[in-house]
Amino acid sequence: MAYVAPAVFVLVLVGLLPFLWSIWVSFLNLAGSTRSGDFVGLANYQKLLSDTKLWAALGRTFLIMAVALPVQLVLGMLLALHFQAERPGKKLFVALLALPAVISPMVAGSMWRLMFDHRFGPVNQMISAFTEKPVVLLWVVKGSLPFWSIVVAEVWQWTPFMFIILLAAIANVDRDQMQAAALDGAHRRHVFWYVVLPAIRPVLIIAVLIRALDLFRLFDVVWQLTKGGPGNRTETISVYMYIQGFQGFQTSYVAAIVVVLAIVLSSVLMLALRRVRLDR
Repeated sequence: MAYVAPAVFVLVLVGLLPFLWSIWVSFLNLAGSTRSGDFVGLANYQKLLSDTKLWAALGRTFLIMAVALPVQLVLGMLLALHFQAERPGKKLFVALLALPAVISPMVAGSMWRLMFDHRFGPVNQMISAFTEKPVVLLWVVKGSLPFWSIVVAEVWQWTPFMFIILLAAIANVDRDQMQAAALDGAHRRHVFWYVVLPAIRPVLIIAVLIRALDLFRLFDVVWQLTKGGPGNRTETISVYMYIQGFQGFQTSYVAAIVVVLAIVLSSVLMLALRRVRLDR
C-alpha cells in the first residue's frame, strides 16, 4: 500500500478534488473569476438540456469521431500488418511513421493551417500541379472544407498511435497458430480474421477507447485551424466549453457540462473495460 500511496495522492489531488469542486460549482451561479455565487440548484443542468448550441457542438464532435476514428483504425491496422514481418529499414520507417504522434497538437494545428493556406499552402499547390490548372480552395473557411481539414489533420497525427499499438499487439500473436492456419490452407485474410483479430481484440478495444476519448475532447487542432468557425460550423464540445467559460464567463454552467460528460463517459468506459475483461 505504501508503494501506491503517492500515485493515489496525485490522482486525488489532480483528478478527484477538481471534479468534486466542479460538482459544487455547478449548483451555483459563478461567473468569471468571482469566488462566490448564489445557490441555484439544478438551474444549470436544466439550461444544459435545452441548450441547442451545446447539442449541436456535441453532434459535430461525434461526427468528427465517426469519420476520423475508423480511418485511423484502418490505416493503422494496414500499416501494422505491413510491418509485422522483418523488412529492410523497418526500424527507420517505423520511427519516421511515429513522428507525427509526438508533435504537440497545437503545433500540428498551426502547421496544417499553413499547409492549407489558400495562397501559399503546399496542399493547393500540389492539387494545382496534379490537375494542371490553378486551384484555390479555402480549406478553413468555405463549405465543408473546414470539417475535412480537421479530419485530415487528426488522421495524419494520430494514425501513428494506432499503428504502434497494433504493431506491438500483432507481434505478440502466437506465430505457431498463424503458421498452422496457413499450412491448413487458410487465406491470409482468414488468418487475420480468425487468428490475429481475436488475439488482439482486447488491445484493439483499448486503443479505440483511448482515441475516442481523445477525439471527444478535441480542442487544439480545431482551435488552431478554425477556432470553431466559420460561424460555429466546426465548434466541438471542448471549443464550445472554452468559449462559454473563458469568453462568456459562465463558470458554473461549464462546470455542469463537465459533470454530466464525466459521468456519461465514465459509464461508457467502465462498460467497455468490462467487455475487455469478459473477452479475456
